[in-house]
Amino acid sequence: MTHRQTNEIPAKVTCLDDLARLVDYSLMNNLRCDPDATKNGEDYAPRQVRSGHYVPVKPTAIAEPEYVAHSKTLFDELGFDEQLAHTEDFRRLFSGDTSQVPEPMSQLGWATGYALSIYGTEYRQQCPFQTGNGYGDGRAISVVEAVMKGQRWEMQLKGGGQTPYCRGADGRAVLRSSIREFLAQEHMHELGIPTTRSLCLFASQTETVDRPWYSEGSYSLDPDIRVSNPVAITTRVAPSFLRVGQIELFGRRARSNEHSNALEELEMIVSHVIEREYKYEISDDLSMPDKLLALANAFRERLTSLITHWLRVGYCQGNFNSDNCAVGGFTLDYGPFGFCEHFEPFYQPWTGGGRHFSFLNQPAAAEINFGMFCTALKPLLTSVPNALAELEAIRLGVADVMQEKMEAMWAAKLGLESFDADLFRQLLKLMIDTSVDYTIFFRELSHIPVDVSALSKSFYAEPSNELNAQWGEWLKHWRMLALENQDAETLSQMMKRVNPKYTWREWLVVPAYQQAMKGDYSLVQELQEVLTNPYDEQSPEVEAKYYCLRPQAFFQAGGVTHYSCSS
Repeated sequence: MTHRQTNEIPAKVTCLDDLARLVDYSLMNNLRCDPDATKNGEDYAPRQVRSGHYVPVKPTAIAEPEYVAHSKTLFDELGFDEQLAHTEDFRRLFSGDTSQVPEPMSQLGWATGYALSIYGTEYRQQCPFQTGNGYGDGRAISVVEAVMKGQRWEMQLKGGGQTPYCRGADGRAVLRSSIREFLAQEHMHELGIPTTRSLCLFASQTETVDRPWYSEGSYSLDPDIRVSNPVAITTRVAPSFLRVGQIELFGRRARSNEHSNALEELEMIVSHVIEREYKYEISDDLSMPDKLLALANAFRERLTSLITHWLRVGYCQGNFNSDNCAVGGFTLDYGPFGFCEHFEPFYQPWTGGGRHFSFLNQPAAAEINFGMFCTALKPLLTSVPNALAELEAIRLGVADVMQEKMEAMWAAKLGLESFDADLFRQLLKLMIDTSVDYTIFFRELSHIPVDVSALSKSFYAEPSNELNAQWGEWLKHWRMLALENQDAETLSQMMKRVNPKYTWREWLVVPAYQQAMKGDYSLVQELQEVLTNPYDEQSPEVEAKYYCLRPQAFFQAGGVTHYSCSS
């Protein structure tokens, strides 16, 4: 491989040599490496990582990788040439082979540890060592950190092989879950929701792993068979992959004085969070206590806005532990996620998630994750009582901030200038009693109907005469409020910008990954086009296929309405 000798910033990234001139490994350069790590990055057996912020790991390439898809939108944002996705060097790197990257790119990637807390309870027992020192990136390995078009981005291989945090697993991701993550991230971005992004997706033509899954037509709660799956690597991109769980890990170590550098390592990781995620919001001139309070305020603002967006579009994270909560305030880790179709307040796609992570309980789960974040910062403020008190006030204030944003969001979905609690409560009851499709209902409401019959496209069952009468009264009241200060056409256009037409429907995604497992990626690419234009009125053919109710056969179907693992 030949390398260009210039340090000039490329106008367009057409090859890895261009990308190499943009790399800047701030995490590895500024934070502390695990002192027990190997020098060559071949560190694949499960072990305790007791200190340090990261472990250098060499990814394990998938066998005979084949191109599946890339995000044209993200390529444009990064300044990547379209043809780059089809070059041999690009395929090699983003299918896990870092052995031939041009200097100064690193042949070693890195994995990070984090703590686990579930709904505010600290856990250690799932760690094979019962200490918590085994939690972390078990199959996610970052390989690039670079500044492109003035923005710092980190690129991480999901399914890139084993790390010390793999807890005995194989370090692989299957094609099914990789397709879901690839499509979902770009769908969420186009919905206007902060999220990790999808760079590219490669699948192995020969390497497979067995995973528990559901037999065709199964209505079992748990998987009932084992399935051989092609492995794949999807590269996700974000300003960082720093999580609440990471801050928790170092906060716990500092709190118990686990080792002599524990408090220093906590301060280092928090300072790195500020630099990576809040550089333009938190002045470098502030004292450390003031920086921490500014960080808590800024994260609270982002997190509450994020959860509000999730409910706006019907997204349910499913497994919203603190280690799945990005400190940057964006959506992270598309494992057992889902989108609410048939409206249920406690919709939960993950069989292991319980009601506490269900759809309308996500604000409460986020508030608890925020509380764990604040707790992790406290060891840095023990000598500043006033700052500790102010941090506690910020923590306690999250519920009010969340409520205010939720009310503004529901008002916007209904086209109202202000939230009307009685009208909203009546609507929720009608939606439940009538069995409505969440996305179709709000989109049809955006046409400003006069009669309930105009909403029938969103109903899974024919409403009774009594329900029809209740709908009529509700519509009359709603129209009076919504049209008080604006005409119907203006209101309709405004509501359509808030209420998407196309959403993620698992029963339409399943055929795409089933075909992909046979080497046919055409449905993946079709879905990519539909889901990245969620607010648009698309073709009649697209509308007929993708803007419709879930067929009855898929209700309670394993692997469609629910799943016990993400693989």
